[in-house]
Amino acid sequence: MTGAQTAAQAMVAATARLRAAGVDDPARDARVLLAHAARIEASRVTLIAPEELAPDIAERYDQLISLRAIRVPVSHLLGEREFYGRRFRVSSDVLDPRPETEALIEAALSEPFDHVLDLGVGSGCILITLLAERTSATGVGVDLSEAACLQTSANAVQHKVQDRVEVVQSNWFATIDGQFDLIVSNPPYISLSEMTGLSPEVREHEPRMALTDEGDGLNAYRHIAADAPDFLLPGGRLLVEIGPTQAQQVSALFDASGLSDIRIVPDLDGRDRVVGARLPG
Repeated sequence: MTGAQTAAQAMVAATARLRAAGVDDPARDARVLLAHAARIEASRVTLIAPEELAPDIAERYDQLISLRAIRVPVSHLLGEREFYGRRFRVSSDVLDPRPETEALIEAALSEPFDHVLDLGVGSGCILITLLAERTSATGVGVDLSEAACLQTSANAVQHKVQDRVEVVQSNWFATIDGQFDLIVSNPPYISLSEMTGLSPEVREHEPRMALTDEGDGLNAYRHIAADAPDFLLPGGRLLVEIGPTQAQQVSALFDASGLSDIRIVPDLDGRDRVVGARLPG
């Protein structure tokens, strides 16, 4: 993308470059990144298409396309991603919010709750969404990563729930006190053998410890199943996101720990996505 180009010409060249790099839906990414470089809404790209790109915008766009071509996720280049109708700041320090995780949100919101614990809080998208939707609730988010805790805190301020959130650096329940009527988690559930099959965007640019336990993908559920009953109020709920082949194994772990009312919730694609359970009241 050298010399003076119109926005339309720059997008065509960028799309070809991204397609050659193996990027899925290169035209969409080229459009979104041009809007970001030009600091306009994506819906306005068509309006600037005939115009010559200013040198500073062209340079920014070239840098963004170069990074996308080596498979840096679009969300990292934009610094944010939408989840459940809200925009969350993201970075390479946290797992990208994903649409399938909204199944966990829907399951959580299907019953009242007052005090929620999010294990492995990451960007904070689950916890903050739940508190934004339930304005009387309070919550605690824990993560082993200090950077993730800072990201959650920033997102809590952005969505004006900071007064109802406590963020704690902790290895699962290690430094947690009290009891909750809802515990949620989207833990690392990808097995070590599955890591090579992930896209470069995920495998190379998202935090490894948020993706895999370096084992069979079930270690987090073993920890959660063992300890969650001590931190749930009678009748309290536990909801975890799972990989689509893990429902039976996670259900068995929850059953063995004395939890009841175990159910499996599919995502919008019909794949098993959430396992829910309850502490008998």
